[in-house]
Amino acid sequence: MNTNNIFPAGFSPASRVWIYQSNRPFNEQEILEINEQLAQFTAQWNAHGAPVKGWGQVVLNQLIILIADETETAVSGCSTDSSVRIIKSIEKQYEVNMFDRLLLGFIVKDKVQLLPMAQVAYALEKGYIDENTIYLNNTVLTRQELDTHWLQPLKDSWIAKKLAAKA
Repeated sequence: MNTNNIFPAGFSPASRVWIYQSNRPFNEQEILEINEQLAQFTAQWNAHGAPVKGWGQVVLNQLIILIADETETAVSGCSTDSSVRIIKSIEKQYEVNMFDRLLLGFIVKDKVQLLPMAQVAYALEKGYIDENTIYLNNTVLTRQELDTHWLQPLKDSWIAKKLAAKA
């Protein structure tokens, strides 16, 4: 799955990244509305009065990714809080959970599928996923990591190490 055409050009590799995974896919209408809200938010994103070069969009119908290029303006605690506020507002508006870190995302048949960590071993055993299934590593923190480590085969992820430790 190639994501190179999704993310905007012209952002520093050191740009900060936040990934919020919804507990369900958004429909087409919701995606249009959310992308509009994110465009308005990033257009007005400020840190201590200075504009933050930002980008935000629904990706893979189920994740919201925000990017802030800190080359010109560093993101402050207040500007991070404002980004969390927009995500919480979207959560409420669309009745989704964007903060459940216990659900892990995988790409199965070109769609995002969520699994609780406790069910990963079972899903592997039953063949629902395998070592080459793409895992959404939503812990990436920079644009460079987003490009290189966000979508990774399960066998290369921290989950594989955790499962190996249990075996």
